[in-house]
Amino acid sequence: MATTYKSLSTNDIVTTKTLLHEAIPITGTIVSGTYTSGTTEQNIKNYTHGMFQSVYDYPYLSSSANHIFDISAGFHSTSSLSGASGGHVQIAKKINIYNQMAQVLMGYDENGNIRRFDEDGDLTGGTKMNEVFFINFARLLTKDEIKKGSFSLELGVNELFDANKFNSRIKIADTNAQNDYRVNSPAGDYGILYAGESTSGNILHSNAQAGDTTTKAGLIFYQAGIAVISASVFLQDTAGILHTDMDHTDMNAAEKSIIDILSGSAISASCDALRQRIYNLSFNNTTELNSTVYFCRAHHNEFNYSTNPTYLSSSKLVVKNNASDTPVSYVSTVGLYSADNELLAVAKLSEPLRKDPTNELTLRVRLDY
Repeated sequence: MATTYKSLSTNDIVTTKTLLHEAIPITGTIVSGTYTSGTTEQNIKNYTHGMFQSVYDYPYLSSSANHIFDISAGFHSTSSLSGASGGHVQIAKKINIYNQMAQVLMGYDENGNIRRFDEDGDLTGGTKMNEVFFINFARLLTKDEIKKGSFSLELGVNELFDANKFNSRIKIADTNAQNDYRVNSPAGDYGILYAGESTSGNILHSNAQAGDTTTKAGLIFYQAGIAVISASVFLQDTAGILHTDMDHTDMNAAEKSIIDILSGSAISASCDALRQRIYNLSFNNTTELNSTVYFCRAHHNEFNYSTNPTYLSSSKLVVKNNASDTPVSYVSTVGLYSADNELLAVAKLSEPLRKDPTNELTLRVRLDY
């Protein structure tokens, strides 16, 4: 039986989904300090609109540079920083940034108002985060999404902005997010970020311990690939996370506090302040691999002959010495066809497989999407 085509039944087709993860480590030296010429950081791109800055793993003018993430900062119109008193800079833009990101990530309430970022995901109440930083990771790094429970950000919080600024650090992580995350966002799943001690020293208030789930510091949106970091991570216990024994953290060489930076400096300066406090950043990305597996079966009485012209010589089978010999063929290729016999996919075997009436073959062909 010189069968050339064979129909596949539903029992011959299986679909599967596999999640692949890749570790993404980003050191603070890459995002701040490695590619500096004079006072210019060549891997940091600022824009004339002044709404955010982009960070690359190499000088951004180089064709070898890869976009890592964008940073921006903003606050809600109800924030005490939104007052139009003297010395305040880019107030409208900072409010717009907050509203634009909240619109996409938090959506609207029943009255049509944009929801504010909430530190525990309680959209009906809870403590709102009015002053925040945004880290928007490139799709090149996050792929389909950030793996839940893998995000970690270490920030230097030493009081002085000098060579010792990383001597005291806090670690912000989505602790236990694989088991405890929120689904009430139009942008997909998100987790709560918690602050814990990264180094020894009394740098956090008494409720905060390493790996705890009590000191909330922001949100991480997994499918969107965006981290929302509360500005309170640089504030004292009464208004933020740091211990009351600490003075404010100097965010730049001018000894400006986080409040001074957010209200009295341009967005780019606020981005610089956060970026230059990043000690380490890491997460695992996720790639969803959808596969269709076709089980192509050749029973004992099928595919024992070949339609290859070299299979015959003077009307005789070249693989048979005598007419009574068993027919044999060698399978080297499997083709998948549509219902109207259009070739859609070809699978090549690493070596030909012998097929005769005494054996049967099942070839597993997998197509990944």
